[in-house]
Amino acid sequence: MRISATIGQIPTPWDISTNLASIEAVVAESEPDDLVLLPEGAISGYAPDLSPLATLDQAHLADAIERVAELARRRRVHIFCGSLLPEQGGWWNVALHFPPSGGRWVYRKINLAVNERAAALRAGTELPTRQVRQPDGELAVGVQLCREIRYPEQWQHLARSGAQAFVYLTNAASPEATPGVWRSHLISRAAENQRFVFAVNLADPRQHCPSMVVSPRGDVLAELPPGQAGTLRVTVDLAEVSDWTLDQQRRDVVDLRYRPDVHDHA
Repeated sequence: MRISATIGQIPTPWDISTNLASIEAVVAESEPDDLVLLPEGAISGYAPDLSPLATLDQAHLADAIERVAELARRRRVHIFCGSLLPEQGGWWNVALHFPPSGGRWVYRKINLAVNERAAALRAGTELPTRQVRQPDGELAVGVQLCREIRYPEQWQHLARSGAQAFVYLTNAASPEATPGVWRSHLISRAAENQRFVFAVNLADPRQHCPSMVVSPRGDVLAELPPGQAGTLRVTVDLAEVSDWTLDQQRRDVVDLRYRPDVHDHA
C-alpha cells in the first residue's frame, strides 16, 4: 500500500487566526487522502514561555479546532495537528487527528517538557495507535510529540502494537540544543523499528529538529530547509515496513511493560 504525506513547516505564534491561515495554506497543497502534518501547538500557538495560556481565548480556540475539522472534511485529507487544549479543568499538550469522515482523535503528550510541567500542564498516560483509512486499506500510525523523541521505548511499544508509521509533531527551537542530535534521533527511531517517520517542526531561525521523512532503513527521503516556512509532499510504499529487527530482540533478557492508566479519558 502506498501513502502520501504533506508536511507543513509553519510558525506557531500566539495568534490563532494567523495559525489558521497558515494551516489552510498547507492543506491547499495537499491531495485527497494525504496525511497532512502540522507542528506541535500549530492551532493554539506555542512557545517556551507558556504564560499566554492565562489569557488565550478558549472560545476562539474551540472554534478554530472545529474549522480545522471542517477543512479536513472539505479537502478529504487526514490532518495531524498540534494544539494546547483545555479539557477537564486543565491544559494538555495534544496531537489531534482530523479525518475526512469528521470528528477528531486526541493523543495527550506523556513526557512533558520542563516548561510544560512548570505551567501545570497535565500529562497523558496512554500510548494508543491510530487507524487511518486509506483508499487501499487501513494505515496504523503511532503519534509522538516533541521531547518524546528521547524515549525510544515509547516508539518501540507503538511499533509492537501495530504502527506502520510514526507521525511526529514538534516545536523544537532552542539555541542550547546540540546541532544534529534530534535529526539523528529521528533516523534512529525509523531504523531501529523499521517504520516510516513523518516529522514536522515549526519554522523558526533557531530550529534544531528537521521536518523530514525517513524510511524504515533510515534513509532521509525528503527534508525541508531549517528556519523558514515551507511544505513538502512524499509518497511511500508500506511494503518497506518490517519486523525483522524487532523479531530478533532478546525479550527473554529485556522486555518492555506497558502500564496505561485505565482511568484516563481517551
